[in-house]
Amino acid sequence: MMSDAPSRWPAPAKLNLFLHITGRRDDGYHLLQTVFQFLDFGDELEFTPRSDGQIHRITEIDGVEPEEDLVVRAARLLQQEAKLEQGADISLNKNLPMGGGLGGGSSDAATTLVALNQIWACGLANEQLAELGLQLGADVPVFIRGQAAWAEGVGENLTPVELPEPWFVVLCPPVNVSTAKVFSDPQLIRDCSAITIRDFLSGAGTNVCEPLVRKGWPEVDDALQALSQFAEARMTGTGACVFAAFEQEQTARSAWQQLSGDWPGFVARGLNTSPLLQVLN
Repeated sequence: MMSDAPSRWPAPAKLNLFLHITGRRDDGYHLLQTVFQFLDFGDELEFTPRSDGQIHRITEIDGVEPEEDLVVRAARLLQQEAKLEQGADISLNKNLPMGGGLGGGSSDAATTLVALNQIWACGLANEQLAELGLQLGADVPVFIRGQAAWAEGVGENLTPVELPEPWFVVLCPPVNVSTAKVFSDPQLIRDCSAITIRDFLSGAGTNVCEPLVRKGWPEVDDALQALSQFAEARMTGTGACVFAAFEQEQTARSAWQQLSGDWPGFVARGLNTSPLLQVLN
């Protein structure tokens, strides 16, 4: 049985408002503290149900084979979990850069799980989807749960937080930063003292990856310097994208107008509730 769910679904970007590494597990995964907030900008996916069980990504994406795509992997994972014979054609309007730290691939995977759970009428609870999503990546559960969150562990232990919802200018340097390369760098700080949510809300927290990325990818350093002329600028995740917050939309758009001739990027509103969750509700 297939439901009457929408066919087009948002896959919003996220920002890491800070990023600390507090340790490392025996399996090599880093223990993090970070805060995720969503943006009202992102990718968009469209799902057309099939009755033959086939999963097809019908959009070409440079450098990403369908079998490696988190969207295809997410659809197959849900199909196996729910023991379904239904399939889907999936098209993707890709607005978010790859290797940008905006969570595009994870968000696409999360939207695929949430949307196909509805379209195929699987009946899985959100927590079940989040557990499935964790098999695809540490950032996938936050997109499934859809609430701005304080995150610990490898990023999967989430506590919802209420944050200001400013306007952000996001610059997207035209480089693809390798998360694996950043996390394997011997100079990466891996022993940050743990902070609390209250500490963060009082202004504590930096991005410990930023100095390494600025050194290894000069375009990121250039973007941070350019954006810093208008407001405090910071890198999201392991980069390459950088952001600054503005209280007023007009101020953000004025800064973006002065930067847009030299940089790809966009202006977006910070959101504590994901557009994906808004579609579900």
